[in-house]
This record gives sequence, structure tokens and C-alpha cells, in this order.
Amino acid sequence: MNKLIRDGKVAVIYSPGFGGGWSTWNFSHPDCVFDREIAEQVLDREDPKAIERLAQAKWGKGDDYFFSGAAEELTVMWLAEGTRFVIREYDGNETVETENDIEWLTA
Repeated sequence: MNKLIRDGKVAVIYSPGFGGGWSTWNFSHPDCVFDREIAEQVLDREDPKAIERLAQAKWGKGDDYFFSGAAEELTVMWLAEGTRFVIREYDGNETVETENDIEWLTA
């Protein structure tokens, strides 16, 4: 996996808009959250159609809805290397939660 890392932080790609979840709706390639080329295109504000074409070239056509909708809203969040996190989704809207964001209950 070729992650984009700068100053000890890893680029994590997710789609905060409603529609299709970039990683949560992409069951075949969950590592898409770390793809260096896609992250660079998102940071460079590349046209979403170009990002979709790159994703299709990498992972094939028509695998999941994420090819045709999620690229519109892609965002990069920088997390320190080694940070444990989860991407949650509701109606295509993804949010990133780190283990420090969760208020744990203790039995």
C-alpha cells in the first residue's frame, strides 16, 4: 500500500457528502482510503471525473457505486502515523473517528 505521508501524518481519504461512501461502500478495495495518487488528486482539487477515471483504472469498472458519486465530495484528513480510526457512514456521508473521539463505557 502506497500511502501519502507528510510530516509524520497519513492522508486518509473519505467522502463527507451524502450520496456514495468512498470507502464504506467500496467493499472490494477498502485500501482506497490510503491511495497516494487519489489523495494527491484530491489535494490538487482535480476534477472529480478524472478521479473517477483513475479509480476505475486502478480497481476496474462498475465494482461499486463509489466510482460514480463519491469522488464529488472527497476530502483528505491528516492523521498521525499509527492513529487507530474508523470511518462511519450514514446515507453515504462518511465521518472519521479516532479511538480518542469515542467515549468508552466501562462495565
